[in-house]
Amino acid sequence: MRKGEATRQGIIRKAAPIFNQRGYDGAALSDLMRATGLEKGGIYRHFSSKEALAAEAFDYAWRETLSARIHDLDEISNTVDRLKQLVANFVERPGIIPGGCPLLNTAIDTDDGNAVLRERAREALRGWRSYIISVIHAGIKARQIRPRIDAKKLATLIISSLEGAIMLYRLERTEETLRVIQAHLDSYLEAEVRVGSSRGLFGGGDRKQTGDDLATVKTATGSASKKGSKI
Repeated sequence: MRKGEATRQGIIRKAAPIFNQRGYDGAALSDLMRATGLEKGGIYRHFSSKEALAAEAFDYAWRETLSARIHDLDEISNTVDRLKQLVANFVERPGIIPGGCPLLNTAIDTDDGNAVLRERAREALRGWRSYIISVIHAGIKARQIRPRIDAKKLATLIISSLEGAIMLYRLERTEETLRVIQAHLDSYLEAEVRVGSSRGLFGGGDRKQTGDDLATVKTATGSASKKGSKI
């Protein structure tokens, strides 16, 4: 790597935590100069604008974060177990880059602001969702995941649950919400996604519903209606 490129990569690496912690508007040039040890001209010799640096810093922060989340997942042969480990990695490694999840931070920071950074965040989301979808499709093909599963919807459920838990974790400063979501997703993956599960509404995994099953459900729901229960 040439010296100029090494300097450029160093600026990106050192700027990433500042943008991730303070947002685009909150990241002052003086902060960037202090972190990199460079003057204004030394920074903008490598980047056309603050926006260009922020975009590169986000890409770096997201690559590092995603790499930590999917680390060693390919070594897990069963795809449901792979999804469960993905969830565990997310919970156990919530802050690879100082400031928390770059995707959540940037999505909030650019909600009604910087279009360039917002598009970078959307690209990151699409990439993460596509990765999870590919795991689900592989599981369906290998008959490890039930064929009725909608891959995009399951991927969206996993991502939105985890990102929402991170938001509450940041507000409450407790891992309880993260652990609750991990337990919920683990239970869901076992009961509703894994082929051969003996759990679920009818307690029969992938077996077909029988007349007795349906009669039991009708009786139960009918009784609940008479009692005025809310289901």
